Amino acid sequence: MTQIVIKDGDSFEVAIKLFKKKVQRDRVLSEARRRRFFEKPSVIRKRKKAAKLRKSRRQTRKARFRD
Repeated sequence: MTQIVIKDGDSFEVAIKLFKKKVQRDRVLSEARRRRFFEKPSVIRKRKKAAKLRKSRRQTRKARFRD
């Protein structure tokens, strides 16, 4: 659960701004979007495998440019 602490004298706009920043940092909205529809386990595995492959390609590309 996302919570913020409001100090005395803070306006409603400041509280909203802090809340939005906290929600974005906690990745609440991205998690909700991801869980919006059911995803079969095979699709989850496929998506994770593709992400892993992208990450490894990115790292090898960075390693080539450093050398």
